[in-house]
Amino acid sequence: MSLFRLDASIRVEGSRSRALADLVEHEWRGVHPDAPVTRRHIGVEPVTATSWATAVQAASTPEPERTDEQRAARAAAAREADLLTVADAALFAVPLYNFGVSQHFKAWVDLVVTDPRMGAGVEPATAGTPAVLVAVRGGSYAAGTPREGWDHATGWMRRILEDVWKFDLRVVEEEFTLVGVNPALDAFEDVARELRQRAEVVAREHGRNLGLVTAG
Repeated sequence: MSLFRLDASIRVEGSRSRALADLVEHEWRGVHPDAPVTRRHIGVEPVTATSWATAVQAASTPEPERTDEQRAARAAAAREADLLTVADAALFAVPLYNFGVSQHFKAWVDLVVTDPRMGAGVEPATAGTPAVLVAVRGGSYAAGTPREGWDHATGWMRRILEDVWKFDLRVVEEEFTLVGVNPALDAFEDVARELRQRAEVVAREHGRNLGLVTAG
């Protein structure tokens, strides 16, 4: 039994996506205390921006004619896909940056989908694997707020994880995570506290369920 955990935050200390993912992992470990956890910190150890294009070019180049850079990109895609395909469960912690998906997560996904096991149009090796996505947003993008519809990340991530890679996905979401950091949001302190408490409850529930579903 094993867990693959990916963190995309550029922060190590004070990251809410990491904190919620810690709760998920803690509950999972309550069921699997001795099981290994494979960690991928793409926020601090990112995939290079050119890896995807190089891997795509390599796929259409006969193997004997590939450059060293192309072979390295193909090998990197295979290594990243291996981490996903051997895990019994997965945990993704990704913050919203500038109203869109983290560039670190996007670059990582782009590279992984170049692996023949994980591309669109195939039955992915991760189909049916239980997973949790932790998505956090500094402000609020709920219905009726001034920035309703400005979250261009969560829907895309769900499409990749649920529809392309076919994970059995559960989602933990928290908003107003910049309350207490950005003075412009000070008026929302009570709301932010309530949203944090709710998110932590959901994180624990999903972590517990993630452990139980992989215990059988």
